[in-house]
Amino acid sequence: MDNARQAAHLRRYPQLIKPLAVSRAFRALWIGNSLSVFGSSITSVIVPVIVYSLTHSTLTMGLVMTAYMLPNVVILPFAGLIVDQINRASLMRTADLIRCLIAFAVMFCGFAGLLDVHILLVVAAFLGLMDGLFQPAFSAIRATVFVPEIRTSANALTQLTVQGMRLFGPAAGGLIISISSAPVGFGVDGLTFLISFICLRFLSKEGQVQRNGAAAERPSFFRECFAGIYVIKKNTWLWVTILAFSFINICTTGIVVILVPWLINVHLHLPSYVYGLVMSGEAAGAALTALLFGMRKTWHYRGPIAYGCVGAGGLALLFMPLTHAAYLLTGFMILEGAGMMMFGLIWETSLQELVSPAAFGRVASLDMLGSFALLPAGYLFTGWFAGSIGGSAAMIILGAAVVFLTALVLFIPGIRRFD
Repeated sequence: MDNARQAAHLRRYPQLIKPLAVSRAFRALWIGNSLSVFGSSITSVIVPVIVYSLTHSTLTMGLVMTAYMLPNVVILPFAGLIVDQINRASLMRTADLIRCLIAFAVMFCGFAGLLDVHILLVVAAFLGLMDGLFQPAFSAIRATVFVPEIRTSANALTQLTVQGMRLFGPAAGGLIISISSAPVGFGVDGLTFLISFICLRFLSKEGQVQRNGAAAERPSFFRECFAGIYVIKKNTWLWVTILAFSFINICTTGIVVILVPWLINVHLHLPSYVYGLVMSGEAAGAALTALLFGMRKTWHYRGPIAYGCVGAGGLALLFMPLTHAAYLLTGFMILEGAGMMMFGLIWETSLQELVSPAAFGRVASLDMLGSFALLPAGYLFTGWFAGSIGGSAAMIILGAAVVFLTALVLFIPGIRRFD
């Protein structure tokens, strides 16, 4: 009878908003994460503008991103074990509090006239370390909070609001730079991390790690850190996708993070607000896709859909340097954002279906390690490659590589038949 009443309660609400209506834990996680993403989206626009205004160098921008990714990659193999051993909500709160303090420190440095590339390198390294701890915990706690009855709509609604924040965040960042100053943006970022910290205080129970049975003989620390490998290697969809995206991410993130701001701010000499508008286009495409995804409880032919959308995003990046029109640049970023979001939603949902909550932190950390491990070298390569052959040529070649890699992966039956 209780199950029947619960099912009737769920049917009262449209599919997309069910998580908000029935889950207090989801509401707390959703509010805190959405606001912190908004703040981070503001600084994601401000940092490249500062770097290029100081140096006009793609290599320097590559160094800043490498400083962010290197600590992130180093901590990830151990982060999964940490996430699966301690309260995940407590770990997330600690990371949010530290990131809040860092953002306010950068704000004060900016107002004092002390902000330079060296400080940005140190800040990027600390933020990378905190993100390397926060993200596996966030993925693991979602697997607990997003129960099967609301899973598809919870993933979609989370990404819809995240992309909504990324839609307004870059535009707000460009506006802040135009009418105020960069330190104000870091202050807003710090405030959003503080709000996220407060919201996460409602998740202590959901953050507890569930352990089954009495303690057996414990394996070695190294074996525990990489226990997720045994889960991943059993499923073709998991291990092939993690391996493929270790290379696909080099191309896509190198273009979006390093070459798109170069194209707009340096090559085309467009105003800062145009860069914010173009990056908001990426978020708009992702948000529309999340809305579409959340309207259905179940999706089929997920393998071909996921990789087909990634390939479409690669084509969009390939064509970006062939136009000077802001509306076309924005349109291409809408397509790229839509393609990557569809893949991301399918991937996140499949992980929650295939991986047990007790091992989710370690699997999530290995997923992130596979995606991010080569990014520090990739950022340096992108900066060097663009400096050697030209930014436009580099964008075309890297975009073509994305299309080629996605087509290659679709020849694998386990991917092509993944439903």
